[in-house]
Formats: sequence, C-alpha cells, structure tokens
Amino acid sequence: MGIIARYIIKPLQATSVNYKLIRKIKDDKFDAEELDQYTLLTQLGVRDLQVAVVDSADNRLLFFEDYIFNGLNSYDELMVVLRSLYDSHELLMAGFWKGVIFSIKNNHLVQVPDSLFVQAAADEYLRFNAQSDGEKEETLFCRHHLSDAVTVFAIPRELHGWIGSLYPNSAVRFIHQSASLIEGVLNYARSYEGTPLFVYVDRFKLHIVFVKNNTLVYYNQFVINQFADYLKYIMLVMKGLNLDQSTSQVMLWGYIGKNSPHYHEFYKYIHNVVFGERPAHLKFGYMFDEVQEHHFFDLYSMNLFKP
Repeated sequence: MGIIARYIIKPLQATSVNYKLIRKIKDDKFDAEELDQYTLLTQLGVRDLQVAVVDSADNRLLFFEDYIFNGLNSYDELMVVLRSLYDSHELLMAGFWKGVIFSIKNNHLVQVPDSLFVQAAADEYLRFNAQSDGEKEETLFCRHHLSDAVTVFAIPRELHGWIGSLYPNSAVRFIHQSASLIEGVLNYARSYEGTPLFVYVDRFKLHIVFVKNNTLVYYNQFVINQFADYLKYIMLVMKGLNLDQSTSQVMLWGYIGKNSPHYHEFYKYIHNVVFGERPAHLKFGYMFDEVQEHHFFDLYSMNLFKP
C-alpha cells in the first residue's frame, strides 16, 4: 500500500494531533485581488505540507509556507488536521486561482515509458510496484514534458475528491513528488555541465536521480530510518551505475544544512559533493534569501506541470 494507507487506524484524538507552521514568506508584490492570475502549488506528505503561489505572468514566487504535522497515527487523523488547516488558512480555500497543482508524497508509484503507456492499464502498471486498494485509492498518472516517462501513482480517493471539489472554477492538476523531482532535475541538467548523481534529501526519505545526455537513466526513492541509510543507498546506487565514489560528483538538494554534521558525514565518504541551486524557471524576490537555495526543489519544480 501507499505510505499514507499503511497507517493503523485508531480512534481520532483531535487534541493530540496538530500542525505547526515552520516558515512563511510573502512577497510584497502578492495581491489577493489577482488570484485568477496565480498558480497555487500544494504538496502533501505524511508528516508535512508545503504551499506556494506563483504569478503565472512572470513565474515569480510570491508566497511560501512549510508545515509539519505532529502526533498523527492514521490517515483519518491526517484528514482531520488537513481540513482544519485549510479551513483556517487565508488562501487555501479561495476558489478562483488560474491553476492549482496538488502533489502527493508517497511510495505508491511506478514510472512507465511513455511509448508503452496505455491509460486503461494504469492499475496494472501500479501493481508492479505497489499493492492497490481500489475502493479507497484513486489511480492517477502524469506525463513528463522532458522525459519519455509517465508517473502512475495512487492517491486516497477521499483526498482526491475533496481537493478537486475546492476549486471548481480552476484548472486542477494532480501529480506525484517523484514526477516534479524528475522534471526539475532534467530541466536543471540541460544547463549544467557534467553528469552528477542528483540527490534529494526529504524528511525521512531519499530520492536519487541520474541523467545522462538529457535523458533520464535512473530514479528511485528510499525510506530512511537512520542517517547511515542515506550513505548506504547513495553508495549502492553509485556502484550500480558504475560511478566512482571518489571522483563522481553528487549534487544535494533538500533538508540538509551546508554546515551540518550530516553534510560533513557525507563528505567523509563522498568527496565531490556540491549543493544544487534553485531552478531557473522561477523568479525569487529578496525576501526569499533567508531560505537556502537547495531547499524545496521538489516544490519549486511543481510549476513545470502547469495545468
């Protein structure tokens, strides 16, 4: 099952579950009267939610929030917290966006070559990589623009229906985190010299992408239980791709500080480590300088899938 669906169902305890706003940034150019010119990006994981607003006219990031969830023990509790957050939010219930892109972060997905993809067989593709609950989950897909790939993924049916119902006047598109990462890396690699191993460090998860000659060669995600797992999986993938651990470059994005103990641990074993930059397709005002450039690459890359 997908990572959300694997929760053990327990009685709801609304007082013990909560969300916390970690960071919020609003550009001075944001205008609440211009929502019909903006694209809303929302990305949901088991433990977190990110929100962003992009001006469709000039691809400028105007609004950003990062939330974490505490004390969740079931999918039902996640929905209680999510509905509460949306109900009290200044923007998420607005219904007149130019476009809405909603991304799910889970391990219930499969990548299929576009040349082999048949929409009617989406459920069968998904069963190659994950068990599916047709009664509770909706099987969706999104085509990539820059690779010969289609991401087939599952999303809880209740969540899919609820999000869709919130924006009847907007174009709504559902994607998977893996799709935005792959598309973002391919877009980034087109103007980058060299062929590094691209690594995205998420909260309790690791994503690895390898691109050669503007072609997707490898993608996978790994659940992380302890820091040693990051190194184990990176070195395992490097070996499988015949990349030299001492000389091959590894580019990092995600939740890892440039001067953190974890970064220095990476450097002990993988000497040629660099941090990735923000994607060039978005513009950022000075107020976003407080966010490190290698953070939230998956969220930013969602805008490449405009409805």
